[in-house]
Amino acid sequence: MYFLIALLAVPFGQADVTSDLNCTSFNGSFFVYTPAAVACSNSISDEACKKLYPAVDTATPVYPAAGNNVGRPFACYTTATATPDPLVQDMKTAALQTCAKTCGLCCQTDAYNCVDAAFPRLNCKTITTAQCSSPAWRTIIAQDCPSACGFCNQGGCVDAVTNCGNDLSICQNVGMQDFVNNYCQKTCGRCPSTTAATSSGSGSVTTPRSPSGTCTSYAADSSTACSSWAANGFCTNTFYTAAQRKARCATTCKLC
Repeated sequence: MYFLIALLAVPFGQADVTSDLNCTSFNGSFFVYTPAAVACSNSISDEACKKLYPAVDTATPVYPAAGNNVGRPFACYTTATATPDPLVQDMKTAALQTCAKTCGLCCQTDAYNCVDAAFPRLNCKTITTAQCSSPAWRTIIAQDCPSACGFCNQGGCVDAVTNCGNDLSICQNVGMQDFVNNYCQKTCGRCPSTTAATSSGSGSVTTPRSPSGTCTSYAADSSTACSSWAANGFCTNTFYTAAQRKARCATTCKLC
């Protein structure tokens, strides 16, 4: 009994996450940082952040990383210099603005702090950095799991490839319309919820409009999640074929 009491009385070591448990999860033994804790970039250089926010253990400096439980630099959240004190919000606000990654606080920045879809098409908690950059996944993540990749301020629409802005002329290039409609939706204003093709074929150019149906009756939805899916762009997302959308949510999407 004495051993148990003594064990419980031992304070957290400097290597443990304390005071602010945001951007962490409990692994059964410790609170450890989630991938979203360090998914962003510092707004100033990493080296500058390390100067402003020295590691707790200066002899062997280790900073927050996905899966570890090293304590945040004290200056990230408190005025203390030796042992953790209660959170000081002004200190945390400054850290979020400059060195969120160094402090393991990315998940609380504006780009990463939002609510994901109620019924996402993939597990938001397991999304990797590679998926955030993948043309096959970016548009889906932006709609269903924006907090996983820092897409919270994108309105559910991102470019599927990341270099569309290098040459804006492609947005008006007739021969590139199929490409920009699929891969440069954000840059070229082709987000599914606000645009649609005015003509078919490889040379189609899109103009803004609201999606609407022309039927007076529709087949019944085969899924009970259609309302949630529709709110996240399912009815207009070109990742799915018209046949797939119709088979699942014909009524909700108003597909003949």
